[in-house]
Amino acid sequence: MFLSHFTMTSRLTTRQLAQLAAPLLSGDLFDLLPDTVFFLKDRAGHYIAVNQTLVERCGRRSKTELLGRTVADVFPAGMAESYAEQDRQVLVLGQPILNQLELHLYPNHQPGWCLTAKLPLRDDAGCVVGLAGLSRDVRAPAATDPIPPALVAAVDHLRVHYADPMSPARLAAIAGLTPPQFTRQVKRLMQLTPAQLILQTRIQAAAVLLRDSPTPVAAIAVACGFYDHSAFARYFKTATGLRPLAYRRAFGSGRSA
Repeated sequence: MFLSHFTMTSRLTTRQLAQLAAPLLSGDLFDLLPDTVFFLKDRAGHYIAVNQTLVERCGRRSKTELLGRTVADVFPAGMAESYAEQDRQVLVLGQPILNQLELHLYPNHQPGWCLTAKLPLRDDAGCVVGLAGLSRDVRAPAATDPIPPALVAAVDHLRVHYADPMSPARLAAIAGLTPPQFTRQVKRLMQLTPAQLILQTRIQAAAVLLRDSPTPVAAIAVACGFYDHSAFARYFKTATGLRPLAYRRAFGSGRSA
C-alpha cells in the first residue's frame, strides 16, 4: 500500500528520484522482505536501486552487479523483452502495471509465481522520470491457515479439470459459496483472484508439458483449457516472458513442435 500511495501521488525531480536510492528507503529496508523483489529504474530503464532478493534471484553476488544495468543485461533474451515491454508501458505511456501474475524462473530453473506491480515516478511537471516496482511471491497457504473444506474441494476440482470450461462462478458453485464469498476466501488464502488462480493452474500445467513432453504446442494449448492457440501463446508469454516454443527450447527435454 505504501508503494502504491507514494508513487501515484508524489511529484519528483530527477534529483529526488536519485535520493530514493538511499539505503533506508530502498535497499536496506526492502532487504527485509525475502519473498519480495524491489527495484527503482530511471527513465532509460537502468536499475538505480534493488534489494538483495533481486540480486540473489538473478544469480549475482552484490547489488553493484545490477545497478546501472537494464533487463537486457540481466535476464535471458525472451524474458528481457517481456520485462522491457512492461517498462515501456510505464515509462513511455505512464500506465501502471498492477498485480500482473507471472511465472518467474530462478537460477536453479525452478519456477515460482509472483504478482508484479510497476508504477511511474513523476517530476514536478508531471513527466515520468522513472519507475518503482515490486514483485511479490505467491505462496501456498501456510499449514496454520484454516482452509474451509469446500474451498479445498473447489481448488482440487480445478487442478484435475483445468482443461474443462472454467469460471470463477463455477468454482464458487462447487465450493457452495457466492462468487463474492469465494473471491474473498481465495484472495485471503492465496493472494490471487479466482481468475488468476485458474490462469495460474493452466499455465503451470502447460509449462510442465512443454518441459517434460514432446506434445505439440497446439495440443498442449487445448489440453490445458486454451482453445485459441494464439491466445495461449499470448497468455503464456505474459506469464513467463517466453513464447511456448522458446520456453521448451530453454528448459525442456521434449522436442520442439
